[in-house]
Order: sequence, then structure tokens, then C-alpha cells
Amino acid sequence: MDIPRQLGHHEAAETLPLVTESATVTDVTPMDENRVEEVERAVRRLLARNDVGHWLDAEDDGADVDWADLQSRAGEAGFPESELDALSDLANRFERPYPSLLRVRVRIDDADFEFAPGQYATVTFDGTPRPYSIASSPTRDEVEFCIRRVPGGRLTPDIFEQLAVGDEVTVRGPNGEMVLSEPSTNDLVFLATGTGVAPFKSMVDYLFDSERNVVDGHERDIWVFLGAAWADDLAYREAFRRYDDERERFHFVPTLTRERHLTEWTGETDYVQRVLLKYVDESAVDTAAVPESLAGSLAASPALDIDARIDPRTVDVYACGISAMVEQLVAATRAIGVPADATQFEGFG
Repeated sequence: MDIPRQLGHHEAAETLPLVTESATVTDVTPMDENRVEEVERAVRRLLARNDVGHWLDAEDDGADVDWADLQSRAGEAGFPESELDALSDLANRFERPYPSLLRVRVRIDDADFEFAPGQYATVTFDGTPRPYSIASSPTRDEVEFCIRRVPGGRLTPDIFEQLAVGDEVTVRGPNGEMVLSEPSTNDLVFLATGTGVAPFKSMVDYLFDSERNVVDGHERDIWVFLGAAWADDLAYREAFRRYDDERERFHFVPTLTRERHLTEWTGETDYVQRVLLKYVDESAVDTAAVPESLAGSLAASPALDIDARIDPRTVDVYACGISAMVEQLVAATRAIGVPADATQFEGFG
């Protein structure tokens, strides 16, 4: 399946202006956490489970550990494969630079910068341009971006190490056609991995700000499925959880593949496309058309206690994230009967 990059399906975005203007940075805030102490404790628990707690002295911290040697010793000692995988995940998390996930807000004073929820813009800092999805609603006063650090990347190392409040950046755009469909009584399903949730944060805020979550007296169910490795990798998790607490028809379903190494995570842990199927109304699906690789997920019990279920015949679906993952997300929605013209998606990376 050919996944369009920063492209969607309809022409609403074409009427909006393309501008190049200077913008002032008003906020640079980490959205992830420095969890090195948690990682150290988790590694000690793992070694103790395998009766080699003595490998680390009591006064050792993660900075003293030769992580490659530790993993090699664990392999030679015959650790179970699951424990070796956990040790590798924890080592990678310890060595990950902090911060690795930023919220950046800018104020564009000299331009009538209009955009549709779901679009992206190109940010230029220190002479280097890079496209980022806009995470804020057009109903808000400032433009917000959600940025993941890419080690060795062209721009993100400079942003994470140098960008500060008061700096000037250039914002060019908007671009992209993955924007909200015309209001209907269809429910809405947003599927994202990592920072792919940014355009959906814009869309969700806009839906509630403009009261477009209600159409012809019908309040639509809005689902956000977001996949990440660790709990603090969930961009905008606090905002989505507030919506989930305050709005009966908003459902936030995060799924975390590695968080169980650090905490007693009891939520979903599988890939987004498999988690999605757990919350689908199985009676509305032609199960014979569902591939065997997905059938088990369709029949599985969800981790979250949500009364609502998704009818694939009456939803608008949006998917965004790494291209390879988006391809799997879209394939899963097609397999359960979501019409192609009710699906918009874009990938990156």
C-alpha cells in the first residue's frame, strides 16, 4: 500500500494561503521525563530475579555501567529471552538523551496564518527547514508543534540543545490535505504512533472548541488510539486523559510496548492495529474477511473498561505515524470493513 507522506484526500487545504513569516518562540517544554533512576531500579530487580544481583555494587549508578558488557554477560549466563529483551530495552532507555520529546509554541504576529486542523508547516531554525504537523487548533492564539529528537538528524539536535523562548524561527505553510471531513453523524477514530498524534490533537481540540463533536443533535464518539514505547512518550497524554474523564463520548486508548519494564502498567501493550480491533463491534464485521493474523485480536478482551464499541461501517478513520506502521493500521481498518473513502492517512520517516 502506498502511504502518502504529508498528503491526504481532499481539496479543502488548497484554499489556504502559503506564507513565509518570522515567528517568536513562546514555549519550549519537555513532554517526556528523565527516568534514569527508574531504569536503574528496574535493572537491579531484573538481575536479582536471575540471581546475579551482585553484578552491580550498591553504590553503582547507571553511569558506571558498561551496558554492552552487562548484556553480554546476561546472554552468557543463559538469561531467558524475555529478560534479555527487557535488559536491552532498559539499556536503550537509560542511554536515551533527555529530553527527547518537546512541545514548541510560536507566536506569528505579522501574518494572517490560517490552517486547517491536520495540516503541517515547515519550521526553519538556524537555517535548517523541517516539516512538522501542527498540534494546536486554529481556534487557539499560538501555533504548536510536537517534536521528537532524532539522533543525528538535520534539525532536531539543534532544536533540543539550542532553541529557547524568545528565539525567532521561520514558519512556512500550511501544507497537507489530511484534514477533517465534512461534519456528519459518523463517529471518529484516530490511530497514531509517536508524534503522529500531533495532527489529531489539533483536530480533537478543534472539534470540541467549535462544538463539531455534535452534528444534528447527535454527539459523536471520538476515539484516540496512541501507541508508544514508554508512558512518557505519549504526547499530550494529560490533555487526552482530561477529555476522557470529562467527556462521556471521548475514549483515549494508549498502548505501551515497553512500559511494563518500569511500572505495573495494566493497560494495552500490543500494536495499535491489534488494540483497535479489541474495541470493534464484532457483530458489525464480516469475520470471514479478517486475516487470521488479526482474528485473535478481534475476539480478544480489551484492557480498558469502555462500554462503547466501534462500528466500522459508520466511522471516519484517520491514521498517522511512521509509514510502515500506518500501512498496517490502514490494512487493519480495511479488513474490518471501514470504507476506503472514510479513511485518511499519512506517514513519515
